[in-house]
Amino acid sequence: MHSYVVILSMRSAIMLNDISKRLSELRLYGIADTIDVRLESAYKSKSTYEELLLSILDDQYEYQGNKALSRRIKTAKFDEYKSFDSYETMGFSIEVNSIINELKTGRFLNNKNHVIIMGPVGTGKTHLSQALGLLACQQGKKVCFIRANDLTNKLYQSKADDSWLKAFNYYSKFDVLILDDFGLKSLSAEQSTDLYDLIASIHIKSSLIITTNRNIQGMLEVFHDPVMANAAMDRILSKSYKVLLQGESYRKRFMPTIDKTSI
Repeated sequence: MHSYVVILSMRSAIMLNDISKRLSELRLYGIADTIDVRLESAYKSKSTYEELLLSILDDQYEYQGNKALSRRIKTAKFDEYKSFDSYETMGFSIEVNSIINELKTGRFLNNKNHVIIMGPVGTGKTHLSQALGLLACQQGKKVCFIRANDLTNKLYQSKADDSWLKAFNYYSKFDVLILDDFGLKSLSAEQSTDLYDLIASIHIKSSLIITTNRNIQGMLEVFHDPVMANAAMDRILSKSYKVLLQGESYRKRFMPTIDKTSI
């Protein structure tokens, strides 16, 4: 028990217990978790009623914000929790670092810009895309992370049970759609149409983040129809940041090694 509760009268202690119960019943858990601490602090510092009210409202506001952020991160379905705190950029060029620093401001989200992250295997493309996705979640955006092949397969398979429109609307609703590993496989005519329709639907209202091992020309070649490819990519490229990551694979750092001195 906190010292403040000890100095309260028995009646006041009972009232505090009733207040905590009411707060829990109203699901004001942010206030319920801190009310005794806040009352003790207000008593000691002789805070005004207004100051006390503001402090407990701030607790609830912070609690709801953290809960909402957790829901957005869960909905995003990231492969891993990746942030900029663990993202190393020292090996990248000045130009690439400049672009990444600009992306970290989050302005591209408000401007509905897209991001194309290119580079060979293991250079940190997926890490960067997920760090940007986490940033978007922290800014209150609805995010979806999905492998590009999984997306096109889900849309194609949804036609079998007439749920295509439901699937299409689901992926269209996000503020940020992250397509990871785009271009690992060529798209069929139907898959190309599905992806074009999705890009056409969201390229103005949402941000696309695409990671790929291909260059821009190689991305065009993934589509079945060159005309559709140019139409889709033009919508993205016209308002996109292009990040080319080069260097040695990060994954080599985690390869097991043999201590030759012990042989």
